[in-house]
Amino acid sequence: MNNEHGPVAVITGAASGIGRGLAEHAAKLGMRLVLADRDAAGLQTFCDHLLAGGVQALACVTDVGDPAQVERLRDRTVEHFGGVDLLFNNAGVMQTGYSWEITRAQWDRMLTVNLDGVINGIRAFVPLFLRQGRAAHVINTASLAGLVSSPLMAPYNVTKQAVVALSETLHYELAMLGAPVSVSVLCPGPVASEIMASNQVVDAAGSSFSQLLDGTIRQGMSPGELAAQVFDAIAQKRFWILPHKGFEPALERRVRSILEQTNPVFQMTDVEEDSHAAR
Repeated sequence: MNNEHGPVAVITGAASGIGRGLAEHAAKLGMRLVLADRDAAGLQTFCDHLLAGGVQALACVTDVGDPAQVERLRDRTVEHFGGVDLLFNNAGVMQTGYSWEITRAQWDRMLTVNLDGVINGIRAFVPLFLRQGRAAHVINTASLAGLVSSPLMAPYNVTKQAVVALSETLHYELAMLGAPVSVSVLCPGPVASEIMASNQVVDAAGSSFSQLLDGTIRQGMSPGELAAQVFDAIAQKRFWILPHKGFEPALERRVRSILEQTNPVFQMTDVEEDSHAAR
């Protein structure tokens, strides 16, 4: 594959799951890739696989919660490829349990990876995009949990809803500047991945719920199918990327609750509907 002059995509959380799916699809489109993850061994193995297939790819072990490491990721990308066209702030972890029983350290871990990772990516790369003065795109991975809340997922709900708010704000700010930089927020339902391996169960309720959630995720949409929808949305410069169907009743119920100022109600069938929609 000759992709010497293809666009450059930086993808965090690239060693597995959604990130790997995005990277594989980007490679098919002839893009040059910078792959970031904390899993050094998995990252290098995947990068070597791409290199063997003729893809121009660079592995950069990165803890997205550390601003200095994200800045190093940016600098290595520029040194290696000369610039950046697409930034996927994708790295994420999971935590289940009653919100009052989740430890401070577990809360901090979720905030650091799921939210600070996106903040650090924006702070490191958006000034570069503005200096480049050409079309670029930021894609932040949130979740349907960024739009509707579930019990026993407080840190995940909080961080993903914050990512949605941050993405909207960034979209407005870049539009105010007339910058050629687009923003998308990805809000998928269940996607087949190993994200539940990052879960640190803290109580019996969290354990039972995490088992249900793990089963739902493992039966979810394939990362490849998700990636195809994501890149289609990027081509259209769409802000909202909502790959799954079946979540609309839950979102409508939440919006109606807000507008009518009625107490919110969670229905477990929403999780089950998301699972069936993802198959």
